[in-house]
Amino acid sequence: MKVENRASMNIAFRNNTPRWIIFLIDLLICTFSIIIAYLLRFNFTIPINELQLLPKVLIIVLSVRILSFIIAKTYAGIVRYTSTRDAVRIFLVLTAGSVFFIIINIISFYFVNKTFQIPFSIISIDYLFTVFVMCAFRIIVKITFMEMQNPTKSKTNVIIFGAGESGINTKRAIDRDAGMKYKVICFIDDDVKKIGRLLEGVNINGADKLEKMLETKTIAHVIISIQNLKPERKREISELCLQYNTKVLIVPPVERWINGELSFKQIKKINIEDLLGREVIKLDENEISKQLHGKVVLITGAAGSIGSELARQITQYSPKKIVLLDQAETPLFHIDLEMIEKFRSSDVETVIGDIRNQDRMNKLFEHFKPNLVYHAAAYKHVPMMENNPSEAVLTNIEGTKIIADLSVKHNVDKFVMVSTDKAVRPTSVMGASKRIAEIYTQSLNKLNKSKFITTRFGNVLGSNGSVIPLFKEQIEKGGPVTITDPSVTRYFMTITEACRLVLEAGAMGHGGEIFIFDMGNSVKILDLAKKMIRLSGLTLGKDIQIAYTGLRPGEKLYEELLNDKENTLPTHHPKILIAKVQESDMEKISHDVGDLISLFDKQENIAIVKKMKEIVPEYVSNNSIFTELDT
Repeated sequence: MKVENRASMNIAFRNNTPRWIIFLIDLLICTFSIIIAYLLRFNFTIPINELQLLPKVLIIVLSVRILSFIIAKTYAGIVRYTSTRDAVRIFLVLTAGSVFFIIINIISFYFVNKTFQIPFSIISIDYLFTVFVMCAFRIIVKITFMEMQNPTKSKTNVIIFGAGESGINTKRAIDRDAGMKYKVICFIDDDVKKIGRLLEGVNINGADKLEKMLETKTIAHVIISIQNLKPERKREISELCLQYNTKVLIVPPVERWINGELSFKQIKKINIEDLLGREVIKLDENEISKQLHGKVVLITGAAGSIGSELARQITQYSPKKIVLLDQAETPLFHIDLEMIEKFRSSDVETVIGDIRNQDRMNKLFEHFKPNLVYHAAAYKHVPMMENNPSEAVLTNIEGTKIIADLSVKHNVDKFVMVSTDKAVRPTSVMGASKRIAEIYTQSLNKLNKSKFITTRFGNVLGSNGSVIPLFKEQIEKGGPVTITDPSVTRYFMTITEACRLVLEAGAMGHGGEIFIFDMGNSVKILDLAKKMIRLSGLTLGKDIQIAYTGLRPGEKLYEELLNDKENTLPTHHPKILIAKVQESDMEKISHDVGDLISLFDKQENIAIVKKMKEIVPEYVSNNSIFTELDT
């Protein structure tokens, strides 16, 4: 019987109440309010003379209210979805009406018969009572509807971490967009001044209470709403929640809110990039601006992860023109569209071309006359290059040589090369090819006006081919998650951070330096995979498995940023160091690189790799067919 009653009530609530009924209810409230105002004003004993005037007052009040309600359409909203805007509209309409009554009184007293049509005390009581009852009526209907649709017992309990402005907006977004499904049971905050207080009717607890609440197993989600929460604190909260199988959500930055208002749909699950992120780095904006403002900037590999992010950041410094060069048509098309939509003020030119085509590149330099070159184009997948050494030579070495030589020929101010930690004591063809490119570009620095600078860093979160997108895809498919070796570790930094440091290093470089970036602590890939599985709400060994595939050709167990023969010097930026490397003779390296490139036509991999090992003596192959060359 109860089920039938609830079903019938749900059907009734699904149908929107006709607007004329809401209009009549509002008028009844106004009628009731003016009568209550008289009763309260005269202590429930209305004098006869005032009682005789009451019908006239009712006519005046209801006439004004009817006209104002029709103009403002206060009855047009769906009551069950009443929002703050509806309440504000009611407040403004009733305020305007009461002000009109005051004006009537003033006109009547000073210009007609020296009497007040409606006593001021009646106007005040009526105004306050009408505002309260009309808003309360709508709120009661909304709460009743929400309870009928989803009783409190069946709601999902959530905790909001952060009792500041962002936390308030998060709760309002939940109440507005998902109040029928979620119930905010408390705020958690590290600020002791806020603990014990109420925020929008919800208690604020200290962070020490979080674990006790999670132990109850009644908390489904913890929403991190603090905008600039330190990555270390974010990791601590997430680790604690994951221990109790509680999902962690995160509120996006304010700049991503739609028209300055947060939507519940924008609150997403926290991802591994959020947990691996580090403090936002501070740049020398003045130096970077001096270098880029009003300049023509060429970015090779502009459709890739690093190249495209460099383009986004460089636009902020008002360059004269940005030339985006890549041979990948579709990704270049997408970055071109993005630049048009987001950075309308910037002069951006997209060029499809291959850095290995000298005639095409020479034409590009002649036409655009770049002042700065950021060279991010390269083949970077270790196993792929291990199987195709000639292509690594053609792109990573000859392609770099062509762009570097043309930079000298056309008097480019600075050439900034994006290198990799795999160039340090290389164990792969890819790493060795990048090291040879580093040696060649550095050797150009002494003899020419152009300044050649190298930046070296490790894996970039979310880049094409990164392990994280691969793990996400494998988890979505139900696994297994494949790891080469349980002991393998890698350094990680975000694309944004890497590119900011590239710009900083390019600005501070005087030529000939290899700048290495502080990558923080290395991350064990096995731990990374386990954390991603837990963040997805799955249980390792039950819902999904991890499979070990063995190191791929050329791969290292551990990455490193410095060679034994190198040492570092500090810079003014704490996250950037200068690697002191052995200087190379320009004539000799040029001759060696020329010989290496000439081997491409023979397509003999052994001969190519043997020559690479001659140029880079520390290159010792790992888990590769080329290990035979090291004995």
